[in-house]
Amino acid sequence: MNNNQNNPSQDKKQGMETTEGTKHEDGKQQDKSNLPSKEEPIHNGEGEKGPQDNPLAFENTTIIGKSGKQMITNTDSLLVLVNKKRNLPADYEPENLVIPDVSFSFPGEHQKKYLRSEAAKALEELFQEAEKEKLDILAASGYRSYQRQKAIFDAKAKAIGVEGANRTSAYPGQSEHQTGLAMDLTSTKVGCQLVEKFGELKEGKWLKENAHKFGFIIRYPKGKENITGYIYEPWHIRFVGKETAEYIFTQGITLEDYFTQVYDYR
Repeated sequence: MNNNQNNPSQDKKQGMETTEGTKHEDGKQQDKSNLPSKEEPIHNGEGEKGPQDNPLAFENTTIIGKSGKQMITNTDSLLVLVNKKRNLPADYEPENLVIPDVSFSFPGEHQKKYLRSEAAKALEELFQEAEKEKLDILAASGYRSYQRQKAIFDAKAKAIGVEGANRTSAYPGQSEHQTGLAMDLTSTKVGCQLVEKFGELKEGKWLKENAHKFGFIIRYPKGKENITGYIYEPWHIRFVGKETAEYIFTQGITLEDYFTQVYDYR
C-alpha cells in the first residue's frame, strides 16, 4: 500500500470527472439469523468497534443542522450510512487516507486515488484476486472532498438539470466518496468509463459475485433506485467490512435495507 502522506484536499481543484423475517420483493423469506445482536457492538470483522457501531446507538448518529437537514455524527464508522437523507459535514475529511497499491485508469497524483486505510487494504486484496483471474479492472475514483463533489454536481446540473443530475450524482455532503470508503471501478473494455455496460462484462459479473469476500458491496444495485435514490451503478463499490458485506450479498439487499433490519431505519 502506498502510504502517501500528501493531503488529498490539496488536489481538490484538479480535473473534474465526467462520469461518475422480512421478505424480498420476490416473496422469499429473509434469514435474519446472521444479523448482529442488538446488544453487542458491530465488529465488522475488521477490528473496528465502539459506540458509533452499536445498533442501540444508531438513532443518535445524526443531528438536525441549522439548514434543517440530518447531519451525520458517526462520520468515522465503517458502517456510516450516507444517502439523500443523511448528510456529511462540509468540513469532514477522513484522517487515514492512503493510496492503495492497485492499477488506476489515469496516471499521476490525484485526490481521487485515496481511500481510508481499511478500504485501501481490502481493495488491494480484491485486485490481487482479480489479477489471478486475469480480469481487466482499474480503479477510477475514490475519495472526493465536499468541494470537489459540489463542482461535479453543479456541472452536471447545468448540463442536464438538477433532477437529472441527482439520479446519477450526489449533492455535496451526500456522496459516499467523501467517506473514503467507496471506489468506482472500470475497465479498458468500456474505455475506462463509468457505464452500465461494465456490469455486463466478465469483470463486472465477477465483481458482483465476489466483492463481498473482501468487505465490499455493490452500493447501488439494479432495480433498487427507489430504495437507494440512485440509478444502477455496477462500478461503485463501498467498503463495509466482510461480515456486513456477506450478509448484504447473501440476502440480496441494499445498505438501507440492512439498516432497516438491524436498526429499524426509515
